[in-house]
Amino acid sequence: MAIAKGTDKRQNAAARARAFSPFLRESLDARPDLAEIFMQKGSRAAIAAALEPGGKPVEVELRRARLGLALAVALGDLSGELALEDVTQCLSEFADQAIERALAAAVGERVVGARPEGFAVIALGKLGSSELNYSSDVDLLLLFDPAKLARRERDDAGEAAVRVARRMIEILQKRTADGYVARVDLRLRPSPEVTPIALPVNAAISHYESSALPWERAAFIRARAAAGDLALGRHFLQSIEPFVWRRSLDFGVIDDIRQISARIRDHFAQGGRLGPGYDLKRGRGGIREIEFFTQIQQMIHGGRDPSVRAPATMDGLAALTKAGRLDPKDAAALADGYRLLRTIEHRAQMIEDAQTHTVPADSEALDRLARLHGLDDGAELLNLLTPHVERAGTLFDGLAPKSSGRLSSDPDILLGELRTIGFNDPAMAALRIGGLRSGRARSLRSPAAQTAFEAMLPGLLAAIAAGPDPEHALNRFTDIVERLSSGINLYRLLEARPKLGLLLAKILAYAPALSDQLARRPELLEGLFDASSFDPPPSVEEFAASLTDAMRGQPYDVALDRVRRLVNERRFALGVQLIDLRSDPLAVAAGYARVAEGALLALADAAVREFESVHGRIPGGELVILGLGRLGGCALTHASDLDLIYLHTGAPDLVSDGDKPLGPANYFNRLASRVTAALSVSTAAGPLYDVDTRLRPEGAKGMLVVSLDAFAAYQRQEAWTWEHMALCRARPVFGSDAARAQASGLVAEILNQPRDAAKVAADAATMRVEIARHKVLAGAYDVKLGPGGLVDLEFAVHVLQLTRHIGLDPGLDAAVQQLAEAELLDTNIIEAQRLLTRMLVMMRLVSPEGSDPIPETWELVAAVCGAPDTKHLLAEHAAARQSIAALWQAIKGPSE
Repeated sequence: MAIAKGTDKRQNAAARARAFSPFLRESLDARPDLAEIFMQKGSRAAIAAALEPGGKPVEVELRRARLGLALAVALGDLSGELALEDVTQCLSEFADQAIERALAAAVGERVVGARPEGFAVIALGKLGSSELNYSSDVDLLLLFDPAKLARRERDDAGEAAVRVARRMIEILQKRTADGYVARVDLRLRPSPEVTPIALPVNAAISHYESSALPWERAAFIRARAAAGDLALGRHFLQSIEPFVWRRSLDFGVIDDIRQISARIRDHFAQGGRLGPGYDLKRGRGGIREIEFFTQIQQMIHGGRDPSVRAPATMDGLAALTKAGRLDPKDAAALADGYRLLRTIEHRAQMIEDAQTHTVPADSEALDRLARLHGLDDGAELLNLLTPHVERAGTLFDGLAPKSSGRLSSDPDILLGELRTIGFNDPAMAALRIGGLRSGRARSLRSPAAQTAFEAMLPGLLAAIAAGPDPEHALNRFTDIVERLSSGINLYRLLEARPKLGLLLAKILAYAPALSDQLARRPELLEGLFDASSFDPPPSVEEFAASLTDAMRGQPYDVALDRVRRLVNERRFALGVQLIDLRSDPLAVAAGYARVAEGALLALADAAVREFESVHGRIPGGELVILGLGRLGGCALTHASDLDLIYLHTGAPDLVSDGDKPLGPANYFNRLASRVTAALSVSTAAGPLYDVDTRLRPEGAKGMLVVSLDAFAAYQRQEAWTWEHMALCRARPVFGSDAARAQASGLVAEILNQPRDAAKVAADAATMRVEIARHKVLAGAYDVKLGPGGLVDLEFAVHVLQLTRHIGLDPGLDAAVQQLAEAELLDTNIIEAQRLLTRMLVMMRLVSPEGSDPIPETWELVAAVCGAPDTKHLLAEHAAARQSIAALWQAIKGPSE
């Protein structure tokens, strides 16, 4: 039978309701007024009429409204006027209103005129996500605040809350001649077998912070404050948000929820497979598995990506797809299946107004259900369900990673397995693995951690063995494992995402600097979970704003921790982009600089606010920071420190206006020390940046901060040539627009002063000799300090900048370009500068101690720098240094 089209849809829906649903037939007879409104004006008008107040006692009025709503919604559903989302929204909104009215009545009966302040109703399950079934329980968590709860003078708060709760439940679910309003289920509260039905809010928060079970996390994805004291309910949900949405990826949740699903499948095995008697909710590929699939993805990603936290299942699938966390085809298949399964579930519930989730096992009853849906018979209904159920079941089954098999604990067998995996020295690998299995590592002392470790080990070892230096890579991984306090999430992550194992193997083989970071913070690997981690960092201002948001409302020390975590995640991801051949080192160098400057902006602002809360402000004065060196030039490496000069604009005769006033010298020197500490002090989240302030007037002997006027006088009258050379890469990185403009103008004035070209060149040559005397080369490929390296280039460029007043840009690449355009240096210097900068960025990552890399690492450096192989790279490197050496020789003149 085909569903009727056009003007006949409503008549056809009413006919099917009368023919195949005893409950709807009785409802049509009891409320012919609603049937007539539906026929004439449609389902929305019928719903509005069903909910019109009738002036009856609340218990009577709610029951009559519920029955009228059930009829109007069913007719709208059967006619196709209401989509599934419309149906569930209507039912959920009514449930909210009914709970609110029942609670108000219960409170008012005990304390006349009182409002339900201090008593909150948290909706969970399908009511929490506004997806309530046609005939469904409402899952509630009842909370109260003893200090605010309305109660009689001598009532104990806990007893009063329980009495209110019992009366509210009675109003909702007691069956009378008019039926019932809603069945209430309170079993999702903590330890329902021993706890009262209404809980003190602080006790509930304590439970979820300390001893809640994994399934409770999933339950609270769909939680919301639905009735009563909404502010109290929202406070509770905000307090437990870190429990629900963990920032660390937790792939253990897959096992936890799969175990729950497996137990459900076992318990309802009779209805687990599609056919007569199939359980639409609990069967394989059914409603619950689609919900669990969605919630698993949300729990994995939602701690880091709030955009995927949508409570409703179909909204959650859409959000996961939009965020790139779920394949669009899979999401569409699950959404289509969910919509159909929920619709058929509603049909089953409409027949007798029963809380059922199964298609009938009896063939006649199955045919009746199919015909209520507008199909010919039960066989057609099962055929309609089959592809959706199979696809959902397959996707859910696929959540568990395929086990690669545990490595043997027998030493002889293990040696053979490691040789097969690809280790040239399996004895060494076996020794390392045996050491980890011995239990000495803290992260491997629990059975769960050991299981997770063994599950991921074969895949990771295969990736390590396929790399350039398996022995060193395995040694580094061993160091990481032994330094971890808890590693279960890391091990589960590596098992669940084999591609991350391949990436980790590259990091271990090529990048000791990144390996050291991982040893301190293994959760850094989680940041590489999605493709967005390989996007370029945002602008300085955007990144600073995001850090400020992360610090907002936090104690100062916690704020510093948060910034370190976020900044180091960015720095780590930038390094991995190089190791994984995803980015040009020049782009990564610019990214490192944007991250550092954003961190400086956010932390300096935070330090200023903290300082001003005690000492106030200097009227008309502010801190100004100049960035120099690689920070000034917007091209940092992984290991770069921050060269800073602190200045201020305060008048010398003023004092700050806070509770503890200070004069400008003390004020700004103390403030600058706070900024330096904010940037450099290592916290529980690890280190951030080393700060170098030795380029300030008079170096380490001078004041940490001087006024702009004093700085101007020093630069004009006392500064050495090398100090003006340093200013060639200076730019303001902190301060108001006006103060930055003033500082920029001062730097430009100093750099454009007339100079004796011969003296500048001689001074620069003397300074270069001093640097060579005091700084030891890291090796033959020290592209910074070696002859013809970047320092020689910088000195040559700075001499030209100071004497010709051309190319006065703090960025070395821009300065070289402008000088080449002015024909003050050969154009081959442009590519020489770029090549050596690329090599420097890479070498700081792969060879932080300056040792000569192994051949395979040289091949990686060559590939990242755009050379076909190491031979070509080293030839280009030699040519570049020869060109720069010739330039520097020409600039400085013959040696004496």
